[in-house]
Amino acid sequence: MSNGLARAAVRFRPASFAGSFIALLFAAAIITACGTLLQTGVTARLAPERYARTPVVVAGDPYARISVKHDRSTEEKETALPERARVDAGSAARIAALPGVAAAVPDLAFPVQSPAVPTLTGRGYASIGFTAPTAGELVEGRAPGAGEVVLDEATAQTAKLRTGDRVELITPAGTDTYRVCGLADARAGRGSAWFADTVADRLAGHPGRVDAIAVTPREGVPVNELASKVRETVGESAKVFTGDDRATVERPGLLQAQQILIGLGGSFGGTATLAAVFVVMSTIALATGQRAREFALLRAIGATSRQIRRTIATEALLIAPLAAALGAVPGIALARWWFDQLVARGAVPEGVALEAGPLPVLVAAVLSLLAALAAGRLAARRPARLRPGQALGEAAVERVRPGKARTVIGLVAAAGGLVLTGVANNLNGAGAANTALGMVMCFLLAVALLGPYVAQVCTGLLGLPLRSGRAGASGSLAADNTRAHARRLASAIIPIVMVVAFCGTLLLLQGTVRHVSGEQVRDGIVADQVLGSAGAGLPADTVEHAARVPGVATAIGVVRTGVVHSSGQDLASSTALGVSGDLTRLPEVLDLGVRSGSLGALAESADTVALSAALADSLHAKVGDRVPLRLGDGTQVRPKVVATYERGLGFGQVVLPRAAVAGHVNAAFDSHVLVSDAPGAERVQVAERLAKLAAPGLTVMNAAGFAAQEDRDQQVTSWANTVMAAVLGGFAAVAAVNTLVMTVLDRRREVGLLRLAGATRRQVRDMMRWEALLVAATGLTVGGGIAWLTLVPITRGVTGAAPHVPLTTVLSLAAATILLSLAATALPTRELLRTHPVRVAADRQ
Repeated sequence: MSNGLARAAVRFRPASFAGSFIALLFAAAIITACGTLLQTGVTARLAPERYARTPVVVAGDPYARISVKHDRSTEEKETALPERARVDAGSAARIAALPGVAAAVPDLAFPVQSPAVPTLTGRGYASIGFTAPTAGELVEGRAPGAGEVVLDEATAQTAKLRTGDRVELITPAGTDTYRVCGLADARAGRGSAWFADTVADRLAGHPGRVDAIAVTPREGVPVNELASKVRETVGESAKVFTGDDRATVERPGLLQAQQILIGLGGSFGGTATLAAVFVVMSTIALATGQRAREFALLRAIGATSRQIRRTIATEALLIAPLAAALGAVPGIALARWWFDQLVARGAVPEGVALEAGPLPVLVAAVLSLLAALAAGRLAARRPARLRPGQALGEAAVERVRPGKARTVIGLVAAAGGLVLTGVANNLNGAGAANTALGMVMCFLLAVALLGPYVAQVCTGLLGLPLRSGRAGASGSLAADNTRAHARRLASAIIPIVMVVAFCGTLLLLQGTVRHVSGEQVRDGIVADQVLGSAGAGLPADTVEHAARVPGVATAIGVVRTGVVHSSGQDLASSTALGVSGDLTRLPEVLDLGVRSGSLGALAESADTVALSAALADSLHAKVGDRVPLRLGDGTQVRPKVVATYERGLGFGQVVLPRAAVAGHVNAAFDSHVLVSDAPGAERVQVAERLAKLAAPGLTVMNAAGFAAQEDRDQQVTSWANTVMAAVLGGFAAVAAVNTLVMTVLDRRREVGLLRLAGATRRQVRDMMRWEALLVAATGLTVGGGIAWLTLVPITRGVTGAAPHVPLTTVLSLAAATILLSLAATALPTRELLRTHPVRVAADRQ
């Protein structure tokens, strides 16, 4: 009987299930999209190209790792290094001596710039034959010696160079002129410059360390056996890669891409999934509640409680799989668009394929089905428990107050949100940010469970101007109606609260970070001139050349890198600056807002460091202490803290002497050179002289230009947060429209009675508009309160400042919410008014 009732209800009354079907479809789409990104992050692979003919590759561990001890277990935590990890070049000789090894060739790559060829990759000549069997055979000329270079044939033709010509090349070690002694086959590597191995080792900027060692086995030696022997030889000092894992050595960006995709699909996907399940349960509970009279009639004619529950469960089984199947298509399309945008912005390397497998679709279907079943069972508890004789009477009266269990759980959720708010107020940086999801979800759960109370209080206060009579009879009727039907109103408010809470938190958090960061950069750059580069960077000797320009008082070079640090239980990476020049005069070009110590003390030794105040507090470090850090390539150091400063968000959390980091970055080029003019010097003239320095792509800008460039560097992060806000906000908006339409259409009988009592069409429309405005105002008020409670501790922990609330963002969000509510109410209201009131009232008897 239950299955037949369910099939008949879905077949003959599809409109009753339209709202639930739409909620399930969009929930499945968003879960599928996030799951697809997560699966792609876990399974992302690239086929090796450069090492395709070398089955075993030895390279540095690309992760920083720590072991965290718990009561009876040890957990290993890891994070990707900001720079490439390297291995000792001397390991190649030990590996080559192993039985079964045909060759072990050190391999390295470093950026090379030239006025003739904008971008080149420098390599050691021993690696010229990696890519193809005959690639090592020169088209003409001979192997390079000191002061010589071999170019690939295609690059030489582009630069109009021939064997015997001289070309100026800029490497991390400096600028010099080299003679072209040979041309290589283009298959050996387009855009490459091969130097003698000893010369390449020096020019790369990290002598004695190479990117990888390519190991070739003798004929007949199994790869696994060879890899095992090599692994025993290198021990813990390096990692051995085989198969597709070799591609991570060629393209370290793959690891960062995996972390980004896993973060989006996992962290954001978890939030999105919770929101989706939340919306599905709310929508299905509303749809089930609207059918209370139907279930009451079934109980009155003898249906058992078990049959009612089975009917609802069967309905969920009928609509949830179909909705999930249809939602998979837009979900995969969303994942595809998102993934392509990440590739276009360089966050994911080209060649990585989106993994659109069946697992995310299956997970979406299962979660949607479980949410539908849970919501239906919870909503059916009351009509299923009532005695048949009471069912119709109870169904005719709307319950104003939630049940005791619901009220208790709602109060506990609200208390949990407040507790998390207090905890976040005592945390810094990532610790405060990590509590955001818990805070938002606790408050949303509290609003969902205590919705009738929230709606009654808010509409009672916000409806006071309407009840005063200034809005006419329609406004007064709307105010009284919303208070009397607070439970129904709560169902419409919850999705709007979600829109405002999620979008407000994400957009205002990112806006606050950009605002505070921009202010710190504008206040911190006190240099008169800033040198930048449109290419790979500025040569290390640019600082010396700039310091000798007439009219220049101070020149400080800045190289950007990263460091990894541990607070005991976890690993985190932070932006770091390596500074060069006369560091005793660093405050003349860079004001970091020193809180303690002196930045000039960085000149005393390469074994010194300055930390942002937030990082120093999290590491419990003060001036004079030594802090354990890992440089960009994983090298462990313990520099002495000589200063702490306030403006870490705009510039970086760590400042080190350039000598400490130069050998531990991918490319030891300066990103900027900060210049202060001598007293009395003419700024325009100094800028013209600086522009004549020999550096490819050199640009001269002022502090405002530097700030604008730094703001552009944050655009990828801003874009990612905007997309997340759009996905969550869009889903919540669809849920809000869906719920509002369901709520209005369920009022057919009420509208009919109003028309029979003499209300005109215009009065009904005006009443609905005022109710929509009350719903929007309540949602904005509650959602804005949740966003504010969440943002205050997070922004204080991350930026040290209160939330920055741009008026345009607030007005745009408010306008969108109001228009959404009005549109979602006006269209179904028009549909209701098309039917004659007598027929409407009769239909609902």
